[in-house]
Amino acid sequence: MAAPTRPKPRPVYLNLLAIRMPVPAIASILHRLSGAVLFFVGVPAGLWALQASLGSADAYDAMRSCLAHPLAKLAALGLLWAYLHHLFAGLRHVLADVHVASELKPARQTAVLTIVAALAVTVIVGVRAW
Repeated sequence: MAAPTRPKPRPVYLNLLAIRMPVPAIASILHRLSGAVLFFVGVPAGLWALQASLGSADAYDAMRSCLAHPLAKLAALGLLWAYLHHLFAGLRHVLADVHVASELKPARQTAVLTIVAALAVTVIVGVRAW
């Protein structure tokens, strides 16, 4: 009869900032973060803009002038990045569900592609819109 092995002691304090996360983990965390930003910021902002634009011509002009402010444009770019990253990461997850690029190396490559594509399209739209 073999001697029972003792389990490894669990860490008492796990410093998540000191752990080197793999790129797929970062893409997954950003996917969840972008979804939360879209839900808690994007939906209320979109509903406000819709309500303001449909109120009257003066309310529409006020909403347009508010959205012309540089901070509002920066917030819109942030929401655009969140939307694009969430879209690309969602497509990546759908492909992984059907076993496309689910091996380690292609999973890392698609994670990098997701992050780079979302940033690139955001920069392209931001340059054209600013």
